[in-house]
This record gives sequence, structure tokens and C-alpha cells, in this order.
Amino acid sequence: MSSSYEFLPVDNSTTPFWRKAPNPLLDELRTTPDLPEESDIVIIGAGYTGIATAYHLWKQLGPHDKPYPAITILEARQICSGATGRNGGHLRPDVYNNIPLYIERHGVDAAREIAEFEVSHMKALKKLLAEEDIDCDFNITRNLNVYTNEEDARKGKAVYDALVALGLGFVDDLHYTSQKNAEGVSGVKGAISCLSYTAGTLWPYKFIVGLLSKMVHSKAINVQAHTPVTSVIPQGSTHLVKTPRGSIRASKVVYASNAYTFGLLPEYSANIVPCRGICCHIDVPEGKEAPFLPYSYVIRSGDGKGSSYMITRPDGSIIVGGAHSTFQERREQWYGVVDDSTLIEPTKDYYHGFMQRTFKGWEDSGAHVKEIWTGVMAYSFDSNPHVGEVPGKPGQFICAGFTGHGMPVIFLAAKGLAEMIRDGKQFEEVHLPSLYKTTAERMKKAEEGPEGGDILEQSKH
Repeated sequence: MSSSYEFLPVDNSTTPFWRKAPNPLLDELRTTPDLPEESDIVIIGAGYTGIATAYHLWKQLGPHDKPYPAITILEARQICSGATGRNGGHLRPDVYNNIPLYIERHGVDAAREIAEFEVSHMKALKKLLAEEDIDCDFNITRNLNVYTNEEDARKGKAVYDALVALGLGFVDDLHYTSQKNAEGVSGVKGAISCLSYTAGTLWPYKFIVGLLSKMVHSKAINVQAHTPVTSVIPQGSTHLVKTPRGSIRASKVVYASNAYTFGLLPEYSANIVPCRGICCHIDVPEGKEAPFLPYSYVIRSGDGKGSSYMITRPDGSIIVGGAHSTFQERREQWYGVVDDSTLIEPTKDYYHGFMQRTFKGWEDSGAHVKEIWTGVMAYSFDSNPHVGEVPGKPGQFICAGFTGHGMPVIFLAAKGLAEMIRDGKQFEEVHLPSLYKTTAERMKKAEEGPEGGDILEQSKH
């Protein structure tokens, strides 16, 4: 482990494809040799959430003439070495998968809020990347949810019909393809039907490092890699943020620590649970050919026991992960696990031959797993992230618990959080989905509810 603290990230993590060539200037950045003694704001975590929150705060900073930084970012390992640097590179808004669940629990308006919020990330990120000139292989495409199982296909069509009947605006982008053309459109063998909508793909590590590169020359920003936080101690109107390298006094603290949040905020241990997943990079050998797949995918397995998410890289190689059904019964392998140094044992060979057995025209491609890795996600008890001021802890803020679905959520959630931190706005004033608000009531429900909540239920699908 990084130290004797068992909630911290391990040192010898598996290496994802995205981090095969880390940025030589920023990956292990320490702005100053020593920690600043003081900072207005300390952000714990330098993944998507931490860097995006810092970016939104930085964009609105006035002239900085204090002898200490306005914002200090602390990262336990390298920059973007956690879940963000290990994900599938998939910007896939949820416009139908969990929406029926939200409608059933909270009503149509709450469900619409979430769907429209996630969809808005497509334009927001496109605009951001153009304005900041960040090259991260961003591409807008269609995501195909492909069903190869009769029962799953029936349920998918029923959800589609129900959403259309409700007249929800975002459903206009959702397109259903029946069995007649499903295999031809998707390229997936035995496809029974598919649903498609606008989505995106990108290189997540390059995105985050690119965003960080815009801030690092500011005297207001201090970044400290390889600096795990071991505790946060309130002291009057300030907080003492303790690390093995010393302590920082801060007016406000932001927990962008996602799966590792429980170690610093034990009150969230039932709400935000670390869960491991698996992902890999599949390549085709030189001299071999395979059909280019222009879409991104969620492929529901023929046995009805799970799914894989997948994107095609601009060079034709594949990023694919998931296969949770192969290990969901072995909870010790994934549930409550923060160790990303080993592969999930039952699944490490699952993606060998995946393209050949799944897609038409790939049978003789020689496609093989080139890199495989694991990452630790933060699954939320009720499927929704926790955003806002930590209940009962003034000056402490959280943005965590994305249930493996942070790409179409975090950027604008961090923007809303930045407004709360900087301007003192209430959650209700920053236009985030109401279900994202972190509350004592949500925390109590998780503590009193069945172990795992939605987490264990979703793992069956």
C-alpha cells in the first residue's frame, strides 16, 4: 500500500493503455518542492472531478496577490491515475437505461433532469475542447445498445416505447432498429435489436492533463502529486489537511476522492462503495485487416447475464470492458476493493477472442488483447452521485460516487460545485439534478437499507 492507511491507493497499480506514455511534465507534478502551509481551497484528488473543479474555480479567480495558493490539488499517486485514467473513454449519456428506475422512484421531472443534464455534456465538452485547444481524440458518434438476447431485447423495446409515450424531448435522439436490420447496422453477430443515440469517445488521460496544463502556470494553483491525504481535521473556521509530507491549513476542502472517500469521510461508507472493474485494449496485428466500426457500443450478452461497453479508437483498435457477470458472484474480487494492482481473476481471459466471436468480419483479424487493467470505481448506494456541502461539516464539499458513469456527469457537476464553493450558493441555485444533492437523509437510507443497495442489484445485469 501507499502507507499504513488501508483506504489509500496502492503503489503498484496495473498500467492502463491510456497511461502508457505519461506526460513528462505534468504526470508527477509538484509545483513547489514543499507543501504550501496554507491554501484557500484544498482539493483532494487529481482525476476528472478534482481537475474539473479546480478549472471552474480558476476560471473565475481574480488577481491573486496572496503569499499562498488559492487552490491546492493533492493527489495520492500520479495525475489522473485513478478511475478516470482507467475508464473506457466513453462519453455516453444515459437517456434510457436508468431513466425508468428514476421515473418509478422520483417521478418524470426528476428523471428528465438527469437525462437532459447528461446530454448537455456533449455540447459542453465539445465547446470546452475547442476553446482550450485540447487534443484528446474527441469524437462524436452514435452509441449502439445491442441486444443479442430475446428477453433483454423485449425489455429494451418496452422501455423505448414507454419513453416515447411520455413525450420526453431527449427521446427524439433515440433510434430503435428491429431484428431485420440490427445485425447489419451493428455488425454484431446474432443482434436481435439495437437502440442508438448520440455519444462521444475520447482519450481520458489526455483530456485531464490537457485541462490541467491550462492552469499550472498560474501562481494561484499548486499541484502536489504523490501526496495522499490521511485526515482532515476541522479547527474553528479552517481545516487542517494532513499528509505524510506535512499539513496544509485551508478554509475549504473538496473531496474529489471518489472510491477512496470512505477513508476520509466514514459517514459515506455505506453510500459510496469502491468496486473494481476490468478494461482492455484490443489491437489488430500489422498486415491483418478488420472492418472499421464507426460506433461506440454496449453489447448485451446472448446469455442475458451481463454486458460489455466498447469504443473504437481512431486507429481502429478497440477499448472494451465490463463482463461483470463473469465475476459478480465473487464479491471478494470486486466489492469494497481498493486494490488496482491485480486483475480480476475470473475475467482476465474473457476478452481474448472477443472481437472474433462478437463481430462479423473479424474472424480472421488476429485481434488480441494488447493491454488489460483494472480500476476502482465508486458505486453509489442509490445510483446517483453525491454533490454539495458535506452534511454537518461547514466548509467541506464532496463530488463523488459516479457508479462508473462519470464521463457525462462530472464536468458540469464540478461547475455547479465550484459555484457553491466560490460564491456560497446553495445547491438549489446551481441547476444540478436534484437527486445529486448529498443529504443526511440519503446517508441514513444507505446505512439502514440493504447492503449495497442498487450496487449489488445492478451487478446482476
